[in-house]
Amino acid sequence: MNPRLENKVILITGSVTGIGKAIAKRCVAEGARVLIHGLEADLGQETLAELGADKAVLVLKDLAEEDAPQLLVEKAVSAFGKLDAVVNNAAQVGLGNIRDTDAKWFRRMLEINCVVPYLLIRAALPHLREARGSVINIGSVNAWSGEPNLMPYSVSKGALMTLTRNLGDTLMREDGVRVNQINPGWVLTENEAKRKRSHGLKDDWYADLPKVYAPAGRILWPDEIAACAAWLLADECGPISGQVFDLEQHPFIGRNPPKDASTIPTK
Repeated sequence: MNPRLENKVILITGSVTGIGKAIAKRCVAEGARVLIHGLEADLGQETLAELGADKAVLVLKDLAEEDAPQLLVEKAVSAFGKLDAVVNNAAQVGLGNIRDTDAKWFRRMLEINCVVPYLLIRAALPHLREARGSVINIGSVNAWSGEPNLMPYSVSKGALMTLTRNLGDTLMREDGVRVNQINPGWVLTENEAKRKRSHGLKDDWYADLPKVYAPAGRILWPDEIAACAAWLLADECGPISGQVFDLEQHPFIGRNPPKDASTIPTK
């Protein structure tokens, strides 16, 4: 593999499982050193072993703690001497609608999914400015409106999208730092598989999905999101900043699927 990220140091939150782990593995494969982060010690050590102790450092930390953003930045710089990029992947995920979402749950969503990424960018900015580095915020296609029972999550990702565009303009112009966002569609992560089973779907629910949701016959894989992230982190991305990339297998905005026997069950 062409080492597009050779000698870059990349901080990736929520990177001991799922999309974040896939991004970390792709970054290391392309020559980077990474700070990986999560909450589960066993998953963290497993991921560290996969990446190699010379290529990665692990931090276990709740991002809601006030000192978390500065701590992660300092750990990355102390381990590898600099910081070239931040990937804000960690997220609070959970159900909620207007009937069952109280203030505490809504604030937790906004805190972890939008405020923490902002604070991490702010803490990292001196290093990113020096490196003329970049930021990727991992959002969700739910940012555009969202599923009915993902209301607070969707709103938080919409806020993150505005933050990306705002800072993607300001920081590129004033500091030479690029900020972009990836909005994944439906991705088969370990946690997504568990969530859908908890919602009452069968164990292999992802093996037989309606074409309206999965024209390819499957949903996306974390490695496919990581491939886009690697390009956005690489110098070959050029000056692209303030952009939101929806990664789904069908047009997301404005889509109007057929309302016939191809999508609606017949007798």
